[in-house]
Amino acid sequence: MIELWFAIIAFLWTGYFVLEGFDFGVGLLAPLVSRNAAEQRAGLETIGPVWDGNEVWLITAVGAMFAAFPAWYAGVFSAFYLPVTLILVGLIVRGVGLEWRGKVTNPVWCDLGIVVGSALPAFLWGAVFADLLHDSVPAALLGGGFTLAVCILHGAVFLSLKTTGPVRRRARTVAVAAGAVTIPVAVFALSSLGTAPALASMAALAAATALIWRRREGWAFAATAGAIVLATLALFMELRVRPLPGLTLAEAASGPYTLTVLSWIGLIALPFVLVYQGWTYWVFRKRVRVGAVS
Repeated sequence: MIELWFAIIAFLWTGYFVLEGFDFGVGLLAPLVSRNAAEQRAGLETIGPVWDGNEVWLITAVGAMFAAFPAWYAGVFSAFYLPVTLILVGLIVRGVGLEWRGKVTNPVWCDLGIVVGSALPAFLWGAVFADLLHDSVPAALLGGGFTLAVCILHGAVFLSLKTTGPVRRRARTVAVAAGAVTIPVAVFALSSLGTAPALASMAALAAATALIWRRREGWAFAATAGAIVLATLALFMELRVRPLPGLTLAEAASGPYTLTVLSWIGLIALPFVLVYQGWTYWVFRKRVRVGAVS
């Protein structure tokens, strides 16, 4: 049961990083790939119907950690109180910016909030988990740089997949440039893990860059998503051995009764979340066209 719930938590974090990864990237890049207000609205509309649903994965992942591994939860969120607080502030500011942008006369402050609110969690989640593994400031900075770069690449590919015209072309150009930066950063950030998933993640990032250069946006997005899945798998393979210094997974876990009750709850709730998210993405699967967004 302990291994099962660790796998569920790893799955939830993976879903969060894949889905919020392109949200963060779009939030950072929408002003860069836009030349007027209509183009920027179209860029942000690509995540408009889904960004708040994507955050459910974070809430579920943290809630599962709290219930299944309370000692792990307490250790992580007390040791990284400041960066986690900044992440929450960033998510709040980004949410306010996205919700208020169409309701104010001058959206410049909303746009700034979206950019800053996307950059903070994109960088800080990587820094937190890298520091958790290596207990080193350089490692934390490298980890943050890696996740920020991957989010920019992932978001640029998503924009090129979901838009048309000049926005699509600029997003594709940014994606190729972002890939050229992300690959060497990934080599430095992931090589210390030395596992097969880490090496495969680097290969997937290289494949994504080649695919987007060849204008294969769908396959490129699958490759960036796969790279995030593989990097997260490599991360949790390390955390399974040592979730915190001096703490084993068994010591961090709740009692058997609690884990059994959680399993029944998860058996009911998790499929519902997956079906709802899948339906949402199916409904909003079409490209967003400039001028079609009011």
